[in-house]
Amino acid sequence: QVQLVESGGGLVQAGGSLRLSCAASGSIFVINTMGWHRQAPGKQRELVALITNSGSPNYADSVRGRFTISRDNAKNTVYLQMNSLKPEDTAVYYCTTINALGRRSWGQGTQVTISS
Repeated sequence: QVQLVESGGGLVQAGGSLRLSCAASGSIFVINTMGWHRQAPGKQRELVALITNSGSPNYADSVRGRFTISRDNAKNTVYLQMNSLKPEDTAVYYCTTINALGRRSWGQGTQVTISS
């Protein structure tokens, strides 16, 4: 199993920025895709952003243009730069990886709270 350790969550004012990071360790074989999901209270978990091994990103419509996902393959780390944050971005953010066989791993989640 892949272990994922997240950092960077916290409280920020609307319009501000946060940078999340997630480092993968453990039984890493080949990680094809890394990304972020989020879940607000009473809501379904939703995709935020994904990035492939080649660095090609995909974003949810709600964050496109405000968030930027990147990765450092040497460090097995994925980042999420979040700018122009809105109260509706408040959620628990989960790091995820998908290996070459399609097996998914999840991080523990980190709280992001945006105040008005």
